[in-house]
Amino acid sequence: MSKSEVFIGSLDQGTTSTRFIIYDGNARPIGSHQVEFTQFYPEAGWVEHDPMEILESVRICIAKALDKATADGHNVDNGLNAIGLTNQRETTVVWSKTTGCPLYNAIVWMDVRTSSICRKLEKELPGGRTHFVETSGLPISTYFSALKLLWLLDNVDAVKEAVDAGDALFGTIDTWLIWNLTGGVGNGLHVTDVSNAARTMLMNLKTLDWDTSTLEILGIPAEILPKIVSNAEIIGNIAKGWPVPGIPIAGCLGDQHAAMLGQACRRGEAKSTYGTGAFILLNTGEEIVPSNHGLLSTLAFKLGPKAPTNYALEGSIAIAGAAVQWLRDSLGIINSASEIEELASQVESTGGVYFVPAFNGLFAPWWRDDARGVCIGITRFTNKAHIARAVLESMCFQVKDVLDSMHKDAGEKGEVKNEKGEFLLRVDGGATVNDLLMQIQADLLGNPVVRPADIETTALGAAYAAGLAVGVWTEEEIFSSGEKMEKATIFHPILREEQRKKKVDSWCKAVSRTFDLADLSL
Repeated sequence: MSKSEVFIGSLDQGTTSTRFIIYDGNARPIGSHQVEFTQFYPEAGWVEHDPMEILESVRICIAKALDKATADGHNVDNGLNAIGLTNQRETTVVWSKTTGCPLYNAIVWMDVRTSSICRKLEKELPGGRTHFVETSGLPISTYFSALKLLWLLDNVDAVKEAVDAGDALFGTIDTWLIWNLTGGVGNGLHVTDVSNAARTMLMNLKTLDWDTSTLEILGIPAEILPKIVSNAEIIGNIAKGWPVPGIPIAGCLGDQHAAMLGQACRRGEAKSTYGTGAFILLNTGEEIVPSNHGLLSTLAFKLGPKAPTNYALEGSIAIAGAAVQWLRDSLGIINSASEIEELASQVESTGGVYFVPAFNGLFAPWWRDDARGVCIGITRFTNKAHIARAVLESMCFQVKDVLDSMHKDAGEKGEVKNEKGEFLLRVDGGATVNDLLMQIQADLLGNPVVRPADIETTALGAAYAAGLAVGVWTEEEIFSSGEKMEKATIFHPILREEQRKKKVDSWCKAVSRTFDLADLSL
């Protein structure tokens, strides 16, 4: 069978939408479908999803993508070898194993309702905010699943009762989807992968298993936790009642780890994904590199049960593309996200305006959940084009903050540079179609930015993992990046160093203005 007759499906479950993409054996997409789902904001700082709505979006996307690929003449029914899955990380679900029903809405990764739990733990534990960094690589933060689970155990009677009765199952979105896709009640497989498990604050980065001391300290019962597997292995088969029964789920990664694989990031190479937030990861190889500059030590990927584990330094930015959505949905400055490039291009600078989108606090490298958004430097000269350009710059400044910390943590030996001594940042995600954004990013970094021909590398990474597990691709084929570089668009910096330094100093001043604003009353 030729490569064009072999197919791998990729289920990409993101923060605002679900999509299913079918790739042929040459890693070319031949059919896809995407569905947006509802975001719930019950209170300020709270963000939830309906797990059942997400399930239905999965069903629709798989069926419609299959229909499209078949209509275009591809024999997917006979050629589909496996499915890979990638998902929004940290988002937490608890459900009943006997009914299959969620016991509460999914609490989304950017939700900050657990702030008081975080403060309490920081005061009580001898290590304070960094108490679990030694085992998990993560600080105590509203970001991670363990804190969301603690909130559910403390505040939702149905969750407490199910745990006491032995009827509760916990999982991130990957676990919820796999359990349902493999049969649900009575038959569903309760598993997660190492990359998603690494984002709970409960997994030991060295043993790749749940850390018993952490579970004891937090009072989380081990029985409700899923089994941890690698990123590339046959997990189980799709059950009857779904569009592709019998097809194996053979790959699973958190979205940022999938993007690393889709970008073929080897040791010393970094990528930045621009979505709702922005996420920058640097592959540190088989070494766990601790951060002294506000980053997370995390897992990159483990491509098989017996494969070596690759680790990473990560900087997570809560609000990136979400700030553009805010301009569109809350302020009405633009009618669609794609309009921001044209609007921002109407001015050559922000006119001294700096925007810091600390809507729910700041993640890396600041870790300030008391921060709130600010827009400073406004004068009568300021117009909506200046605001739009300041929003784009805010995304790039935040990425620069993270990369500066990465350079300090990894050191010269931890980074790969080209023959000109330049550190290349690989970029992906929907916002990277914006050429102005990419040029601003290169200018503020002072280094080239590399955009691949296919910017949807998250879905591609999940497909790679599944294809690797079932023998469609080899690691050598996946990591042969020469051909990918030839098809990429490279943005080179053109901003003078003195201008760059002045702008960065002004940005840091703006960031400092966001601190200690969470308690502002109306």
